[in-house]
Amino acid sequence: MADEKKFAGYICTGCGIGERLDAGQLETTAKQDGKLAEVKQHQMLCSKEAVRMIRDDIANQGITHLMIAACSRRAKVEAFNFPEVALSRANLREGVIWLRPQTSEEHDDNQETTQEMADDYIRMACAEVKYMTAPAASGEQALNKTLLVVGGGVTGMTAAVEAATAGYPVHLVAEEAKLGGVWTDLYQRVPFRAAAKDVPHGRDLDLPQPEDPGIEALAAEIETNDKISVHLNAKVTKTSGAPGRFSVDIGTESGGATTENVGTENVGAIIQASDYKPFDANRLPEFAYGKTPDVVTGFELEKLAKEAAGGPIKRPSDGKEIQSVAFIQCAGQRSEKEGHLPYCSGFCCTESIKQAMYFKAQNADCDATILFDDLRTPGAAGEDFYRSAQQAMVTFSKGKASEVAANGGLKVKFKDLILDEDTELDCDLVVLATGQVPNVGPDPYAQLAVEEAEDEEEKAKAQAILENAPPSILNLDYRQGTDLPQLKHGFVDSHFICFPYETRRTGIYAAGPVRRPMDMKQAVEDAAGATMKAIQAVENAGQGRAVHPRVGDLSYPSFRKEGCTQCKRCTVECPFGAINEDEEKYPLFNESRCRRCGTCMGACPVRVISFENYSIDTVGQQLKNVEIPDEFEEKPRILALACENDAYPALDMAAQAANSGAELELTPWARVIPVRCLGSVSLSWITDALNSGYDGIVLMGCRRDDDYQCHFVRGSAIAAERLSKVGDTLQSLNLEPERVAVYEVAITDTKRAPQLINDMAETVEKIGMSPFKF
Repeated sequence: MADEKKFAGYICTGCGIGERLDAGQLETTAKQDGKLAEVKQHQMLCSKEAVRMIRDDIANQGITHLMIAACSRRAKVEAFNFPEVALSRANLREGVIWLRPQTSEEHDDNQETTQEMADDYIRMACAEVKYMTAPAASGEQALNKTLLVVGGGVTGMTAAVEAATAGYPVHLVAEEAKLGGVWTDLYQRVPFRAAAKDVPHGRDLDLPQPEDPGIEALAAEIETNDKISVHLNAKVTKTSGAPGRFSVDIGTESGGATTENVGTENVGAIIQASDYKPFDANRLPEFAYGKTPDVVTGFELEKLAKEAAGGPIKRPSDGKEIQSVAFIQCAGQRSEKEGHLPYCSGFCCTESIKQAMYFKAQNADCDATILFDDLRTPGAAGEDFYRSAQQAMVTFSKGKASEVAANGGLKVKFKDLILDEDTELDCDLVVLATGQVPNVGPDPYAQLAVEEAEDEEEKAKAQAILENAPPSILNLDYRQGTDLPQLKHGFVDSHFICFPYETRRTGIYAAGPVRRPMDMKQAVEDAAGATMKAIQAVENAGQGRAVHPRVGDLSYPSFRKEGCTQCKRCTVECPFGAINEDEEKYPLFNESRCRRCGTCMGACPVRVISFENYSIDTVGQQLKNVEIPDEFEEKPRILALACENDAYPALDMAAQAANSGAELELTPWARVIPVRCLGSVSLSWITDALNSGYDGIVLMGCRRDDDYQCHFVRGSAIAAERLSKVGDTLQSLNLEPERVAVYEVAITDTKRAPQLINDMAETVEKIGMSPFKF
C-alpha cells in the first residue's frame, strides 16, 4: 500500500557512545519496546558512508519513519536531513553520556543509571516517530517576488533600492508628494565614516565632517529604476492575504481625502518603513517654545540652514546673523513627566554636534554651546565626530537646562553639573534636541480590547483609547487588528536581540526609526537587513516553508473540526495573527502566516489541533513511554519540558562544557523533552505525567519581560498564564505544589539550566516520591 508505514532505527556508537553505553541493549530496546522492525548500528552515523546507507534504505526498502539515536537534534542537522520521511532523534551524546560523569575507567558507578537514561531516550524517540508524518507543503503557494515598501523616507527608499538591486520588483508607497520623508529638509547629515587611520594624531587628523545627505540622489536613483513603482500622495487602504500572496489596495490622496482610484497589487512580502514624527515641542513651555521664534527644534534648524544655502544662519525674529547658540539636549526625552518621552532617541547628540558645526563653519567666533547630561555618539563617526567639534571650538557643558527666559534676548537657565551650581547663559538662538516618536498605526491589541470587553464601561475605555490613536498604516484585514503590534513605547514590535526586523505578522518587516530610535546611518543598515529578511520570506513562502526560528519547516497546523468547541482561544492567543475564523466561527488556519510555534495547540482545551511532526501525541507518547520505577527502587523520574530555542540549547552547551572538563552534570532521574515553545505545552501533558508517576516536572521557557527573548514573542508569557492554574491540578490530586516548577532560561544559562533540574531532584528527595507510582 502506498500509505504503509515502515519504521527503521539507526544507532551511532561514535563520539564515545559505544564506550559508555551498551549499544546491543539499545538495539534490543528499540526492537522490543520501540517495536522497530529494523535497527542498525554504525560507528559514525553522520559520515558520508552512513548517510548514504540510510538514504539507500529509504529508497530501496521504502522506509517512511526514521529513529536516529546519536547526538542532539541540534547537531548534524545537514547530515541527518531526510525531508521525505518522518524523523525523530534520541539525544544520547549531549543528553546522556556528556552530562553523566564516568566515575572511573575500570568501574563506572553511574553506568546503570546512565544506561537506563539512554534506554528511555530510545523508547521516547520510537514513540515520537510513530505519531509523526513527513510534512509536505500545502500546495497553495506560488513564488511572488514583488515587495511592498511603505514609507518614502531614507529607510523606505534604501529598502526599495536594495530589493531592486537583488532583482525583486518593488511598489513604494509614500504619503508625501515627494520622496524624502522626515529627513527631506536635512541640510547635511552626520558622517557615515570614522577618521582616517593613516593620518598622524593631532589637529590635522582627518576627522569626519558633516556630509551631503544624499537624499535627492537616492530619490533620483529610484525614479530611474524600472523595477521600482512609486506611488506618491498614497496610502495602503487594505492589506489581506499572507506571505507570498498578500493583496494590497493602494489609494492616492488629494486634499487629505482618499480618492476612488484605488489599485490592487499582489506582493510576496511587506516592509513597513514609515519612519518617525518629531516630538511636539509645544509640550515644552518651560523652554519658551512657541513664545518666541528664536527657540527652534533641531528639525526646524535644518530648514534654516538649508535656506541659508551655506551662508550664515539668520535669527528667525529679525534676520540678524546669529552670534551665539545654545543646544539643549534631551528636550522632552529621558523624562518620566507626563507627555514626555521616557527613552533616549539615540541620534540627538550627534545631530546637535553637526548643527553646532554649521555655525562654526560660517563664523569661527560664533559661541556654540551644547548643554548635556549624558553625551552619546553612536555610529561609525562616533567619538571622532565629537573630537572634530572640539577642534572647531564647540563648547560642551555638562548641565541640565530648566528654563528659557525670552524677555528681549534669550536666557537659558541651567544647573552646572560639574560645579553643582545654578547658572545662566545668554544667546541669540536656542535649539531643542527633541526626540523621535514612531510613526505607527493603532495598537491592534487595543482594537481587540474593544471586542473582548466584558462590560460597557470596559468597552467605553477601550474605545476612548482608539479614538485618540493614529490612523492605520497597513489596514490589515486580520482578526487580530489592522496594524503591527507595538512595544511599550509605541515602536513596532521586533525581536531586537535575536531577530531584528521581524514583527508578529509573518512576512511583514519593520525597518528604521519605526522599529527603534536611530540615526540615518543605522536606518540605512536597518533597511538593508529588513529587505534581506523580506526576500527570505518570499522565497520560503513560495516553497511552503516557515520563517524563523523554524526556517524550512513544512508542517502547519490542522484541526479536527468535529471536536472543536469554537472557544476562540487559538485565534486570540496566536502571537502572529495566523488564525482567522470562517463563516461558521471555526478556526481558519493560514499556514503562510504561521511560525509553527504550536501556541494554538497548547491553547486548545479539547486537544484537536496538531502538526504533522509535532502534536499532543508526539510529546504525550514520549513521556508515557519512559519506564517509571516503583517507589521501592528509589529511582525518581523528573520530566523536563525545555524550549528548543533557549533552554534546550543551554542544556546542550552545558553538556559540551562538561565534556571539555567543566564540573557540570545532570541528575540521572531527568528525562528531557524539547518543545517548540513553552506556549505549545498542553496542560494535558502535565496531568498525564503526574498520573503516570513522575515525581517532578520542570518547565523551562524563554524570558518574557519587556525586553523579551521569547523566539515566538508571547509564547512564554502565555504559558506562564496557563501554568498558573497547575496548582489547582496538583491540589485536586493531593500533590505538593513544589512538584511542578516553571523557569525562564536564557541560552547562555549553561550552568543554571541543568542545575534547575538537579534542584527538582533535591526537592523530590525532601518531599518524597509521587504516590502515583505504579
